[in-house]
Amino acid sequence: MSILPVFRRSIRESWRSLLGWTIGVAAVLLLYLPLYPSIGASEQMKQLLDSMPKQLVDTLGYNQITSGAGYTEATFYGLMGFLLLTIAAVLWGSSLAAAEESGRAEIDLAHGIGRSQYALETALSVLVRLVWLGLFAALVVWMLNGPAELDLEPMRIVGASAGLVGVSFLTAGAALFAGAVTGRKIWATGVGAGIAVLGYILQALAKQSDDLEWLNALSPYAWVFRQSPLAEGIDVGGLVLTWAIALVLAAASALALRSRDLRG
Repeated sequence: MSILPVFRRSIRESWRSLLGWTIGVAAVLLLYLPLYPSIGASEQMKQLLDSMPKQLVDTLGYNQITSGAGYTEATFYGLMGFLLLTIAAVLWGSSLAAAEESGRAEIDLAHGIGRSQYALETALSVLVRLVWLGLFAALVVWMLNGPAELDLEPMRIVGASAGLVGVSFLTAGAALFAGAVTGRKIWATGVGAGIAVLGYILQALAKQSDDLEWLNALSPYAWVFRQSPLAEGIDVGGLVLTWAIALVLAAASALALRSRDLRG
């Protein structure tokens, strides 16, 4: 029997879509970051922010947009990059349930692949693809750091990317677990997307009032981005918690798939 057959096939069959996601990440970064010297640090931008409601500025993460770190987080790590990797995570995390619905999982399992192995290799393939996107994003940000006058510390770029991948993998883990429990792609997609959207909304609500700040404790998004990873460094505790829950969800998906009958 070949080593990691499910993982290898998943990577082999998804390389074209992964290339598309990689191009998408590059396009977003190349579109936004070079504009910082003329937009983010301009006097017009400062005046625009002063004219906007403070709650809206805080919610969008624009309160620090006039700095290179704040601009990069507001445009990519906290918004477009988060959106791109979340969509990818939900789609890839739903693949376990999709394989069961199509009957492919049952055929694979009939060829001597264990259920736990099947789920774990699927999770590994998702993780590797998300890590690739995170590393690629970090590389592009580092390459644009000088030309775009962002003045970012390289290690903080790595930390921000680790946080982005972590929260994305947590989303994927939730989709994997829901798919393993139900065997239905619609549930896997709904749970994965719901976790991501709820986390973003809770963090946004927490910014509206000091009385709502406790909501940050319930938001994976806030665990990573409440403290600015590019300006202040990544919150290590939040990063560890995010990755720990993501890995637990991936492991739980293996247990869930092993404990029930497959749906045809």
